[in-house]
Order: sequence, then structure tokens, then C-alpha cells
Amino acid sequence: MSKDAQLAMGIGGVVRMRGWYDWGGALNSSAFAPYDISIPTNPARDRWLGSTPSGTAFFVRVIGHDKKYGNYQLYIEANFNGYSSRDFHLKKAYVQYNDWTLGYANSSFSDPSAQPPTVDAQGPNSEISDTNVLLRWMRTFKTNWVVAASIESPDAQVDADGTTTSTRSNYLPNFAAFGQYEWGAGQHIRLSGIIRGLPYRDLVNGTNHTVVGWGAHVSSIFRVVDPLTVYASFNAGKGYQSLTNDLQMTPLDLIDDPDTKGKMYAPFSLGWYGALQYHFRPNLFSTIMFSEMRFLPKQEMADMTYKYGLYATANVFWNPTPRVQFGAEVNLGKRQNNDGQHRWARRACLMAQFSF
Repeated sequence: MSKDAQLAMGIGGVVRMRGWYDWGGALNSSAFAPYDISIPTNPARDRWLGSTPSGTAFFVRVIGHDKKYGNYQLYIEANFNGYSSRDFHLKKAYVQYNDWTLGYANSSFSDPSAQPPTVDAQGPNSEISDTNVLLRWMRTFKTNWVVAASIESPDAQVDADGTTTSTRSNYLPNFAAFGQYEWGAGQHIRLSGIIRGLPYRDLVNGTNHTVVGWGAHVSSIFRVVDPLTVYASFNAGKGYQSLTNDLQMTPLDLIDDPDTKGKMYAPFSLGWYGALQYHFRPNLFSTIMFSEMRFLPKQEMADMTYKYGLYATANVFWNPTPRVQFGAEVNLGKRQNNDGQHRWARRACLMAQFSF
């Protein structure tokens, strides 16, 4: 706290350790992502025991007030989930000034508060997970209504073949917005959308093109009765694949058009999840969840192309003290390819977390 009481700074952090055991075919990373399930099974990776400190993080927040311009705050968050899940990695860095946010923050297309807690760091495979440098305006009206609009830095993932099509540098920002109605304590329903410019080059005709991609997202968190909380999300669109947990693992925002050489288009996808969380007591709760993500291009893709993924989980979290949390979870995932081949993956994981 400054001497004039106009500035305050807080520093915090969390030490988080995760361990897991895969059986019946191990995944290739610490994140439990159905897209990452190997088909066919790799006999050398039938089981896997692993651990990671990823998610260990530091937070710095500065809150201030200026007599002329009003309230502002600065926030920086960094954690150890970079290279090999250990390198220091900037997660957020932004400044909020009255209704405006400028910096590296969650996209307006996402809804972090409507994402159910999981021991697995990846979360549901249909989750909208995107952090961008952005400029956002957000305002609350009549207590219950929140609206926001933002301009965000682009990061399109284009599957150009290098022969008839090639990638181009991004030059158009993403435009995102949401409207939210909220009630009670922490309950809301949100409708959000995004428009993206997806550039590519036609090597057959030697011309540049830009395809418009879009996405729509409905999300909610609400309590049916006091101990029971519901999380829900549904998203769909064209050319928004890199904003989702499962489909961000390969370039699918634009793919080659089978009808015209040198042309690309934005394929359609959709995803959803639903979760129920029950509080046995204030410091002990459990969550069950199911999620699905589908890739739906207009043409028949190669046999090994991802068609859809399923993600299910059941977990329990216990907070023996306000600064200590333990979690246990079982994950079940399925990947189905375009040719009908599929495989299930299974994981049991534990977490210990200490906050300060």
C-alpha cells in the first residue's frame, strides 16, 4: 500500500504438482487430450506413470486510483508449463482502466468461469481456450447485464499443402464480443461470438485470398439447488478450430477445397460439454463431466483424419485449509478417425496444490 493509499500491490502464487497413470494405451503428453490418442496403439506405450509441476504459478496485481482518471489495475501471471512442462511461461499480462482492458488476456470468445474444475490441466476437449493480446471494452448495465467487445491479435492455423496453396502472414485482427446475463452469486448465461480473417495464397493462379471464419459460443454456470452446480457449453462455427482444446493441435482453420485446386475453405466444427458439481461440504466437492468435439468438413478426409473425440471425467477436490487443495480424478477419452478406427484412453491422476 502506498503512503497516500492510492496504490496497492499484491503478490501471490501456487505450487501445484500432478501425477498420473495411463493404462490400456498411454497418451503422448501430460495433457489428457482425445486428439492425442494414438491409432493404432503403440505397443511400446501401453502404460505410463508420469508427473509434472506445470501449473505452478506466480501472480502480481497492482490496484490504483487516480483522482482525474479513476480506477485501474495491472495483472501479470506466469507459470511453469512451457517447454517440457517446466520452463517459465507468461500466461497473462494486462492493464484494466475503468471499462477498458489492454494486454495479453483471455479472449472475449471464451468463458473461463463456466469451465468446470479438473485435475487434468487440459480440461474438456470442446473447451474454448484462447489467450490473446487484445483491446477490450466491457460494461455492466443495471447490475445483471454485461456486454463486451474486443479487437484481438490473430493466430490462424492454415493447412496449406505447399504445392497448390501456401500460408500467408496474418494481417486482420479477430473481432470478438459477448453478452451476459448474471444472477445470484457467480451464476450467468453468456452468448459470445468471433469473426476471423483467414488468409492464404493460391499457388495455381498466383493470387492471395482471405476467408472469413466465425464461431458462436453459448455457456452457462448455475445452481439447481445450493449443493449442486451445473456447467454447460456449446460452440460451433467455421474456421475457429484452433480456439478449441482438441483441434488446436493441428492446423484446421483452413483446409484445401477438393473441388478447386488452389482454393481453401473454412470447415465446420461443433463441440459441447456438460458437468455437474456437488458440494458435500464447503471444502469438499466432486464433479462429473462429459464433452464431445466434432470435425465436420464437407469432403471425405484421409482415413487417419480426426473425426470426433469424447472426454469424460469424474473427480473430487478437498481443501483441508484455505491454502491447501488435494484432488483425485479418473479420465476416459476416445478418438475416432474418418475411416471408423477408434481407440479409448484411460488415466487416473492426483494433484496437490499449495497457495500463498
